[in-house]
Amino acid sequence: MASTAIVTGASRGLGLALARALAARDWRLVIDARDLPAVPAGLPDRVTALAGDVADASHRRALVEAAGGRIDLLVNNASVLGPSPLPPLADYPLDALEEVHRVNTVAPLALVQLALPLMPAGARIVNVTSDAAVEAYEGWGGYGSSKAALEQLTRVLAAEQPELRVYAIDPGDMRTRMHQDAFPGEDISDRPAPEESVPGLLALIEGDLPSGRYAARELAAAAAG
Repeated sequence: MASTAIVTGASRGLGLALARALAARDWRLVIDARDLPAVPAGLPDRVTALAGDVADASHRRALVEAAGGRIDLLVNNASVLGPSPLPPLADYPLDALEEVHRVNTVAPLALVQLALPLMPAGARIVNVTSDAAVEAYEGWGGYGSSKAALEQLTRVLAAEQPELRVYAIDPGDMRTRMHQDAFPGEDISDRPAPEESVPGLLALIEGDLPSGRYAARELAAAAAG
């Protein structure tokens, strides 16, 4: 029986790259994104693709129901950057800050809460984070604080769910739309493609590493090594 995974934010970027890698390994996939009218190119028709916002409770329920009674992997990848250009905290719109935390922190936990009863021992939760969660970059206070909160939730979940593997994974800089939005007007063509971060995620999904925080590029280098 094929393992089942939910991967959020999988219409492009890292989410889509990971979904393609998992599909090639015969995983049964449920994916979502706000702008997901159909199964994205490069994925088989057997993939269940649901358009919606992870911050919406009914959409989260639909994702879990589509998994069909068993969830072996949950990847919380969907997130929002917040205002662009990135504002300093002194000028950060508080309604925008609430939205960033609602999508990046509260929604992943809400999806975990729904998924947990369907996750067998050894199942994996992978929360995609950022170095902005641990480093103080000007302008990154909103996004970074949401990811810092997600990392703390990840640590606590790992302590409370010892039968599962619970990970925070920093994929590193990537050539994605979100990264471009963070640097409007700049050339980010020197950033690695999202596909270069996928081997690190697969090391967590397929390996035996303990729960914790990891950097995708370091895991990929160790695996190649």
